[in-house]
Amino acid sequence: MLDRALIDDLFPADLPDPAHWEEHYPARELPEGAKVTRFAPSPTGFVHIGGVYTATIAKDVAHRSGGVYFVRIEDTDQSREVAGVAEQFARAFSYFGIASDESGDAPWGPYLQSERERIYLSYVRELMREGLAYPCFCTREELAEVTKRQQATKVPTGYYGSWARWRDADPDEVAAKLRAGEPYVVRFRSPGTEGRVSFTDAIRGRLEHEANRNDVVILKTSASRPRLPTYHFAHAVDEHLMRVNLVIRGEEWISSVPLHLQLFEALGFPPPTYAHVAPLMVQDGGSKRKMSKRKDLEAGADYYLEAGYPAPAVLYYLRGLANGRLAELPLEQALQEPIRLEECGVAGPLVDMVKLADISGDHIATLPGPVVLDAVADWARDRDPELVEVVTTNRELAERAIDVERVGVQNPRKDLVRWSDFRSLYGFFFPSLFTPVTDPSGERLGGLDPSLVRKLAADFADNYRWDPDQPTWFAQIRELAARHGFAPNPKAYKQDPDAYPGMLRDAANVIRVALTGSTRSPDLHAVAGALGPDEVIRRVHALVG
Repeated sequence: MLDRALIDDLFPADLPDPAHWEEHYPARELPEGAKVTRFAPSPTGFVHIGGVYTATIAKDVAHRSGGVYFVRIEDTDQSREVAGVAEQFARAFSYFGIASDESGDAPWGPYLQSERERIYLSYVRELMREGLAYPCFCTREELAEVTKRQQATKVPTGYYGSWARWRDADPDEVAAKLRAGEPYVVRFRSPGTEGRVSFTDAIRGRLEHEANRNDVVILKTSASRPRLPTYHFAHAVDEHLMRVNLVIRGEEWISSVPLHLQLFEALGFPPPTYAHVAPLMVQDGGSKRKMSKRKDLEAGADYYLEAGYPAPAVLYYLRGLANGRLAELPLEQALQEPIRLEECGVAGPLVDMVKLADISGDHIATLPGPVVLDAVADWARDRDPELVEVVTTNRELAERAIDVERVGVQNPRKDLVRWSDFRSLYGFFFPSLFTPVTDPSGERLGGLDPSLVRKLAADFADNYRWDPDQPTWFAQIRELAARHGFAPNPKAYKQDPDAYPGMLRDAANVIRVALTGSTRSPDLHAVAGALGPDEVIRRVHALVG
């Protein structure tokens, strides 16, 4: 065992003992049964929608129990940090309502692991003093050679037992290396347990997993890198000092539980309860696989912000994936009902973007027009400034437009699924966004003779009259079609197609294309009412030439 003075010389002289941190981070005064949970993303990548899913569960469980939820950024691997990730975290946390209950100078902060270095060093030093951790001077090449030999002899790979070169090295040799300034890492001296270890998961019940035998690295030290811990060690220290009693995280961490339990025991900490959430899945041909940010655009949380999915719709969908019971409830009720860990499945739920689109369209259809327009403007503020200007300066027209086939109808339109769809679906209502149709030929106009199209347009514009009664208003199109020789119905046209230039619907299509630029549109009478007589006449006249 190394001399205590030599160990202490490896650390700052003013580094406090663990007792200082125990006092600095007192137990939280919370009701009995309250859960303290955390969301701990790494800035080595943008937030995954699976992270939003897990954080939503963690925050809901904590709050329902009268506890606390916080966000801790695990930024110890600063060499892999992605530029701009902090801003993306802030956007996603705010949009999906998963921001931390605590931040800044709250009693259990700081909430960036890179700012907690002295805490970790205190506990690393304590483990070294107790002989539960030791310096290792193996180079990458030496470790690679160990792995090669292990593979050749068909034994488990890793740094353990007799393969652990520096585990039981001569203290004098270690001391000489340290005094010479040789680069080293600090490894945890594992109990070397073989066999399996069991623990109880709050979602999955009793689990068994192979015990950890490896002497894992808990601190990397060198002249060129900050003295920051590995994930495993920081996890153990932070969960204890920040008084987390329920760790909700992805199932990929199940295999780490045996190691984490060893670390908690070595440090003298009571372990938290673990709850491992199944990953979100996608259909890939005939099989399912984990949703991947590399393969799936919809895996990134920013995808939903950029597309403009309303946050309540996405959260409702995610909560339904967590607890199927919630998917059967109306949106507002489901957002208020608790998420229960015991109802979370152990098989990864399948993400169905078609289903999400249906949910989003249904949700938007229930919102008052002004609320929709405000949401569109908020979304477009940094993405489509022209749209913001148009919607803001033409507010009355915008409200008339958004009400088309939404107000006063039994089955309101549900095609507006994302705020980004607004321009394509409603842009034609606004003169500044609409390009009048001036070419009387083309497929949109059904192949009618251009001269006939001009005559229809001129006749309609010259005699146009608005009427709030739909049948009365449409009668003028019926009369227009009759005056220009169109068949009154499909049956008449079918009996003698050469006798007519087209059917009533072909004549109506000319007016539809003139007003909307498309052969498909909302109810034509409702569109004309929203546009107003002057704009209707202006657009139809554009076809006259």
